[in-house]
Amino acid sequence: MCYAICMAKGQIKIIAERCKGCGICVEFCPTKVLELSSAYNAKGYHPPHAVSPEKCSGCALCGIYCPDFAIHGFRVKEETKDASRA
Repeated sequence: MCYAICMAKGQIKIIAERCKGCGICVEFCPTKVLELSSAYNAKGYHPPHAVSPEKCSGCALCGIYCPDFAIHGFRVKEETKDASRA
């Protein structure tokens, strides 16, 4: 339970072999979780990787704007503690 400002938690799944390295996901990420990797995929492109995965809010903008469906963002449910059971 949050009493202060709480941010949704999220995760991303990157399918590196589908990526063409356009960088759209990096540009549209509001929390700046992504950047293009220095590594190459099989097609010779630089796919994105998460530099700050703990900042991901699960907004899924990366996946919405990806023209190759190479990345998917999703929200992760937080575990809640029931205060009456403690």
